Amino acid sequence: MLQTALQFLRDHNEIAFATCEGNLPKIRVFQIMKQEGTVLYFATSPEKAVYRQLHQNPNVELLASADKVSVRCVGTVMFDVPDDVQQWIYENNEVLPRLYTSYDKLAYFLLNIAELDYYDLRPTPPILKHFDLITGDMGDGYVGERYWGKN
Repeated sequence: MLQTALQFLRDHNEIAFATCEGNLPKIRVFQIMKQEGTVLYFATSPEKAVYRQLHQNPNVELLASADKVSVRCVGTVMFDVPDDVQQWIYENNEVLPRLYTSYDKLAYFLLNIAELDYYDLRPTPPILKHFDLITGDMGDGYVGERYWGKN
């Protein structure tokens, strides 16, 4: 099921991406630029508020959703993206060269997914799986009126 969730992220790379500014949540649409297993890569302008927010608080949450299926990921971003990966991201994402004259004009960061929730509301009962990629724990959810997951 984890591989199904990771494939869903590959197929639905435009996501809702949440950061914090002070004690206020900030959410925006973002694009996963590259995925290697449970590592997601992103690019943004170093002039944008999201870049400043990530440096102040690197904890993020993202959500991909389509057709009654969603994947939610939690983790802490890091800014140590190798130069060859930065170049690959720039060269393989058609929008970036239209907006920036060179790959080194962007700020790159990665997210090692710490926790992932997979929700598929199409079947009855729905499929609800939680993956803690730090401890390796996988949990099944409750269905119906019973509580599932974490707050």
